[in-house]
Amino acid sequence: MANLQTVVQQLRKERDHAAKTVQQLNAALAALSGTSPSQNNGGRGRLSAAARAKIAAAQRARWAKLRSVAHKQNGGQKPNIVSMPKKKQTMSAAARKKIAAAQRARWAKLKSAQKKSA
Repeated sequence: MANLQTVVQQLRKERDHAAKTVQQLNAALAALSGTSPSQNNGGRGRLSAAARAKIAAAQRARWAKLRSVAHKQNGGQKPNIVSMPKKKQTMSAAARKKIAAAQRARWAKLKSAQKKSA
């Protein structure tokens, strides 16, 4: 039992030493790359208020240009810029009718079977 205690104690020492070595390596890498480990989290930087204002102004200009082109194409009427495209019909009317007829036949067969058993 005492032997097991010494093994566990030795493993803990090795773990602590390895953790300290990893911290030292991270610090060395950060010093070489010029960033601190806490800053290097892969996130994006924040934009200043002026930068956000420039981006917003550019987007408003793009929308204004789009509206003016659509306004000219519609003969002076107000365009509907943000209309959603119509969904594509995936099944033909004939196919739906065939499926409905087959389902009606299944129900008729089931009902006739129930009447016979009752």
